[in-house]
Amino acid sequence: MSTSKTTEGQASPRPVANVTPVRGPGGMGGMAAPPQKPMNFGPSAKRLLGRLRAERRGVFLVIGLAIVSIGLNVLGPRVLGYGTDLIFSGAIGRRLPEGLTREEAIDDLRADGQDTFADMLTGMDVVPGQGVDFEALRWVLAGVLMLYVGASLFGWLQAYLINEIVQRTMYRLRSDVETKLNRLPLRYFDASPRGDVLSRVTNDIDNVSQTMTQTLSQMLTSLLTVLGVITMMVIISPLLALIALVTVPVSIVVTALIAKRSQKQFIAQWKHTGELNAQVEEAYTGHALVKVFGRQAEVEESFREKNDELFEASFKAQFISGIIRPVMMFVGSLNYVAIAVVGGLRVASGSMSLGEVQAFIQYTQQFTQPLTQLAAMANLLQSGVASAERVFELLDEQEQDAEAAEPARIAEPRGRIAFENVSFSYDPDEPLIEDLSLVAEPGTTVAIVGPTGAGKTTLVNLIMRFYELRSGRITLDGADISELTRDDLRSRIGMVLQDSWLFGGTIRQNIAYGDPEASEERILAAARASYVDRFVHSLPDGYDTVIDEEGDNVSAGEKQLITIARAFLADREILILDEATSSVDTRTEVLVQEAMAALRSNRTSFVIAHRLSTIRDADVILVMEHGQIVEQGSHTELLRRRGAYYELHNSQFTAPAIHDVSPM
Repeated sequence: MSTSKTTEGQASPRPVANVTPVRGPGGMGGMAAPPQKPMNFGPSAKRLLGRLRAERRGVFLVIGLAIVSIGLNVLGPRVLGYGTDLIFSGAIGRRLPEGLTREEAIDDLRADGQDTFADMLTGMDVVPGQGVDFEALRWVLAGVLMLYVGASLFGWLQAYLINEIVQRTMYRLRSDVETKLNRLPLRYFDASPRGDVLSRVTNDIDNVSQTMTQTLSQMLTSLLTVLGVITMMVIISPLLALIALVTVPVSIVVTALIAKRSQKQFIAQWKHTGELNAQVEEAYTGHALVKVFGRQAEVEESFREKNDELFEASFKAQFISGIIRPVMMFVGSLNYVAIAVVGGLRVASGSMSLGEVQAFIQYTQQFTQPLTQLAAMANLLQSGVASAERVFELLDEQEQDAEAAEPARIAEPRGRIAFENVSFSYDPDEPLIEDLSLVAEPGTTVAIVGPTGAGKTTLVNLIMRFYELRSGRITLDGADISELTRDDLRSRIGMVLQDSWLFGGTIRQNIAYGDPEASEERILAAARASYVDRFVHSLPDGYDTVIDEEGDNVSAGEKQLITIARAFLADREILILDEATSSVDTRTEVLVQEAMAALRSNRTSFVIAHRLSTIRDADVILVMEHGQIVEQGSHTELLRRRGAYYELHNSQFTAPAIHDVSPM
């Protein structure tokens, strides 16, 4: 085995951003800054709508149903106007002398000086002496009923389909995010607050889903309603239509001005939501340490500050965007008054019938209502698009390097690992490993020791391809690991970390995670080999004991034994143990060491250890200091040299001298 020195470095990345650190995986600290990029509403909204492209057929069907539904709904007031004209004409006709024609009745009224009444009759289809035509009125009302029933039926189908389309789109978005998380390099998770990532995956996607569900159907309906109503208003009276359309530019200007002011508040709202989630998650994960060091007040104060920031941003966002609706209602009311006055004058002059004015007023309400709804949806749209951009930022993160087009294959797996002139650094400006070469022969145990931050964990992270090399290469049985698929590479490696990870499930299921196809006999054999069997029978449900989300119903040592059992069951060619016995007691450690020795038999093993008693039987021990491999050899050889390993050994097994520093 040969090595070459590395330059001074550290074992974990050191981001330069001045932000709050959070606990990262594998004991490495991670940091992240909140998103600083200002939001562009247009491009982000376009990209969000673009995700509906896969549902284009359904979208076209929804648009067709909406057109039919709105068309029928828009015809309703016009037909009702005919009914009003029938009633009004019948009421007026009954007051006129029977036997006269309409023209004769008008001439008589003008002769009596009733010019206004005569002018009104010129715009009416009235028969003097005849009352309301109830037969015709019955058909009109039946037609209106059919129109509204049909509009409701098509509207219901449209809402059902669009909800299905949105939920399928959100299903794909969640799947894309899940896939993206699996393709992101470990560097991203080391540099991102866990709570903020979880907020993007849960809160932001949920907000996007709610926004699309609540706004897409309403926006489509409102826009089609506006177009249909404008068409009918122009047909009835171009003059009144012109008066009604004055509100459109006013509405657009008002909405744009208010939305511009509220948009940055929505961005801040969701940014502060992510920061607050990160702070809560961090405090909850470390709640025991918070209590031990008496930092409850400090945590509460930090929470209050973040919560106040979120409250202020949320209040401003909702308040500013909420102004749109009352302003639009005020503009609509002014428009209603203007149309009522002008329409009344035109009825009096005979230019329009009463039914036409009534229909136009109904159209005015139908016209202003969707505009008001569109304005009221501005806050939902801005909030949803702000969340969508946070999700898109995650989807746009740089992924880990792509797999080789034609991945290499290992014909005869043996477990030989070689570092060939490897150079690596977390930060390009801070070199860590430079020109490192070493070989781990099949079946040997390589122990890596040294002080914290020496770069021990970095070596095994490179073997697992959690990070990519800057130069050089690492080979497994002669094949460059960068040319293997990650799944193929990692399927040959078993790993036990210092931070034991268990998921919510039974102890049996947690052990079987190492090999889901394992039989009950193999699971029990792995449990006995790792001494899980010694404590599991003291639990109420034995192997069926359910471990809670945080694993708090088993001790730290018991959790680590379960993870060791998982590695036993996996039965991989290469074994990586990162302080795998740090949480077990001394007596159990001796027993586990015997089991680990059997586990390491005929396997290439890398053991990271601070407790030197656990690696005395290693074939080769690498001693690292400040990113450099300063010594290598067996336990006996290194002690004989009286170098760095000797000092480490003595610091653990020899009592430190006590110096009397009291004043003479």
